[in-house]
Amino acid sequence: MKILIFAGGVGTRMWPLSRKSFPKQFIKMFNGKSTLELAANRVKKYGYENIIVGTLDKYVPLTKEYLPKIPSKNIVGEPALRNVAPAIGYNLIRLRAQNYKGPIAILWADHLIKNEDIFLETLKKAEVASKENTDKIIFIGKKPRFPNNNLGYIRFGKKISKDVYGYKDWVYKPTIEKCKRMVSSGEWVWNTGYFVMDVDFGCHLYEKYQPEMYKVLCKIEKSIGTKNEKETIKKLYPKMERMSFDNAICMQVGTKEALVMETKIDWSDPGTLYALKEALAKKEKDNLVMGNVISRETEDSLIINEEKSKLLVTLGVKGTAIINTKDVTLVVPKEKVREISELLKEFENDQNLKKYL
Repeated sequence: MKILIFAGGVGTRMWPLSRKSFPKQFIKMFNGKSTLELAANRVKKYGYENIIVGTLDKYVPLTKEYLPKIPSKNIVGEPALRNVAPAIGYNLIRLRAQNYKGPIAILWADHLIKNEDIFLETLKKAEVASKENTDKIIFIGKKPRFPNNNLGYIRFGKKISKDVYGYKDWVYKPTIEKCKRMVSSGEWVWNTGYFVMDVDFGCHLYEKYQPEMYKVLCKIEKSIGTKNEKETIKKLYPKMERMSFDNAICMQVGTKEALVMETKIDWSDPGTLYALKEALAKKEKDNLVMGNVISRETEDSLIINEEKSKLLVTLGVKGTAIINTKDVTLVVPKEKVREISELLKEFENDQNLKKYL
């Protein structure tokens, strides 16, 4: 099985820790390792030659530096940021152009997984399910621990075999009230963002549900391996519509085109500052503190100080992210961390603020 790890995000929701020049997947914050390194290490049993990393062209040198054991040809650069659907489609047609036949796993470079043995066991089961069902995409879900309206939910149907179910429905970020009903029903799992499918079937899904994008992908495919490859990709890739894989494919597939596999992995996606606190703090109300910090009467907060010569002090703070870097200090309540991306859009049009992105 080929493993596709996607590492092209710029991590705006993790700003100011994450910057365009050095996004979150490269930050060595987890026992001296980055999430990109952790993602590649946990699937190394498949062989480095079978691991493919998709990223932006400008991050290719850094990715190669972080992952020296992965062949250079397997670090695939994208010329423009077009969201995940074009990125996955591009890698699918590259594999097809290279005459690869068989299943692929779609993974992410910014997730944290504690029980890696269970994760690998899940991947193996999904690989087997994909080989037995080449006309289906395997959605990997996790039983909800609580009503979380920041995730997608997958409704599973009739049990087919151990941990494998039919597919009924998909809902992306439902309201908290709906989340509560879905969780209590016992019929839904969180979308972990992990998928396994046959490469040819993946291409078929693009042809069926995103025909315009597929036409562009096929033009790119014809150029792969020719002298015009780089020029063609640079010209055509930016023409594809910005679209998430969830919206482009997952929410479009019919009930007969997917299966749902439940996993028991201890998984988290620290995609925002507060999600990072949730992922690493031992208890819900605990603080996550890094750097030269003194905190008193402070709870449920993320406090990071990157300046060794400066002391950061908190008193009576609750539910807040406080980040101090060499050029930016951010203070934001946990309810507002998801709005950081919108705030940064204003920076794009201001020459005095653009340098902080």
